[in-house]
Amino acid sequence: MKKTLSKLLLIIGSFAITQYAFAQTANNAAVITTKTPAATNMLLPDGFTATVVADSLPGARHIAVNKQGGLYVKLSRLKDGKGIIYLKEKDGKFVEQAAFGDYPGTGIYIRNDYLYASSNDDVYRYKLNNNGEVVNPNAPEKIIVGLVNRRRDNAKTIAVDNSGNIYVNVGSYLGSCLVDTGSRQAPNPCPLLDSVGGIWQFKTNKLNQQYKDGVRYATGFKHAVGLDWNSKTNSLFIMEHGRDNLHDLFPQYYTAEQSGLLPAETMYEVRKGSTGGWPYVYYDHFQHKKILSPEYGGDGKKTGKPDALNPIVAFPAHLAPNSLLFYTNNKFPAKYQEGAFIAFHAKSAELKKGYLVGFVPFKGGKPSGNWEVFADGFLTGSDQHKPCGLAQGQDGSLYVTDDAKGSIYRIRYNN
Repeated sequence: MKKTLSKLLLIIGSFAITQYAFAQTANNAAVITTKTPAATNMLLPDGFTATVVADSLPGARHIAVNKQGGLYVKLSRLKDGKGIIYLKEKDGKFVEQAAFGDYPGTGIYIRNDYLYASSNDDVYRYKLNNNGEVVNPNAPEKIIVGLVNRRRDNAKTIAVDNSGNIYVNVGSYLGSCLVDTGSRQAPNPCPLLDSVGGIWQFKTNKLNQQYKDGVRYATGFKHAVGLDWNSKTNSLFIMEHGRDNLHDLFPQYYTAEQSGLLPAETMYEVRKGSTGGWPYVYYDHFQHKKILSPEYGGDGKKTGKPDALNPIVAFPAHLAPNSLLFYTNNKFPAKYQEGAFIAFHAKSAELKKGYLVGFVPFKGGKPSGNWEVFADGFLTGSDQHKPCGLAQGQDGSLYVTDDAKGSIYRIRYNN
């Protein structure tokens, strides 16, 4: 198909990168993109092309690629009674080979010849054979059970390290710690943090682990749907969804416009014992600091909780970062190698756009420049596609899932 070379200048709004010495400015960044009609008006940097390699998978959330290049897709709603679809490539399209798992969910991850998948309550493990296929799809090992599921923000996303540990995001079903809905003052300490609002660490090879068998690895993160283990730094990186309802709950401190612009969506590198500060503080990327939450006496200006981590990158509010992937191949240009791709699942009032894939360059295990829009054009009029999951192909390509229409995109660089 003939590629149309039309240029689009995407102006990225102000943002903040904190903590590291290369502090960002509020200057706008420009990204030159190429429109490639092969994939629903996808907008990409020069040299990249995108194609739709699978469709008709509504609810396609996270995705994992085996050594043979096959795709395992986790569905948030069952398709013919199954929640995991295995696809293999044939003539440029991926064709369903197997469907299994009688539970919906989001998380899926491959490490050391095992496929890990989560429901909204539990985590399962499947052995893979030499062809990268699940050995016994109808009898998985249930390795984690009984995680809190109160329906809202209940995606149990997962990552696995190189030492036999699995990390599970358990998001909070409340946006703040107002457990008494008739009050505007939250309890201190917040009782929610014993079981939600953080990352829990478990063993990959133990069955039926519960909260008491795991470690609350990092706390004070409202909902980290995007997370990935960075083997270069040997550490976990997460993307936190920020809170909401600042104006609705505290109109004396926040206008409706401010509520649409705050707080930032944030990236952290977390280690055992890390705290992000939720629900006591949130990060304001305009003031470049942690702000005391109004439920704890804040007024939109007071700072709070100095022991909480500063984000390493801050993004505009309400973009809903749903996946994080560190690129480890060499098929993309040098600027993308070691960097982080993020799938944003919603729209930003600050950017006046959303539903896109962002990119943060990394060098030496730390962010090394401004974040930018990498892939755009998922939303076209009423034809709404929402990027959700990311995976790296064995050939160095980037896969992006769309959980609204059920498409899977493959992005390649034509070098």
